[in-house]
Amino acid sequence: MSVIPVHETAVARYFEAWNAEGDDARAEAVAAAWSEDGSYTDPLADVAGHEGIAAVIAAAHEQFPGFAFRQTGTADAHHDIARFTWELVSTADGSAPVAGSDVISLAKDGRIRTVHGFLDRIPAA
Repeated sequence: MSVIPVHETAVARYFEAWNAEGDDARAEAVAAAWSEDGSYTDPLADVAGHEGIAAVIAAAHEQFPGFAFRQTGTADAHHDIARFTWELVSTADGSAPVAGSDVISLAKDGRIRTVHGFLDRIPAA
């Protein structure tokens, strides 16, 4: 399947938000990526609103300093829904201890309304 440009933009903004450094940049990136009533749900989090989403992203950066999120493969999309895979990659050595897949739905303005995330690979406890 091909990805419609609105989906490509939404996915790109998603990764910009997850990779934003600092509270102000993160808040701005989250507002650009998610609608006002946007939500994020994965096995470890279930939050709504820009502040809640930014807090989840900040917590991931605290847990994995020196790591960045990157898309793997190509997004697949139809209607207002897209799915894609990602990895959390060390900027020092390229290792990727965490990987997952997400399904997003878009609001009418093209920003993300919902994210349903799945963790496909996590580090051993």
